[in-house]
Amino acid sequence: MNVLVYLVPMALALGLSGLFAFLWSVRTGQYDDLDGAAVRILDDGDLRDVS
Repeated sequence: MNVLVYLVPMALALGLSGLFAFLWSVRTGQYDDLDGAAVRILDDGDLRDVS
């Protein structure tokens, strides 16, 4: 039972830190452009002028 005194606060601290990290990522716009990576992977980056 003494282990619970240490494990419960550690679990709460880890959960809250994960929640704050998620809220920070949403607030800073990390999830704004979800389709951009899917389009960029198809681009070969070869912009030579053929004419």
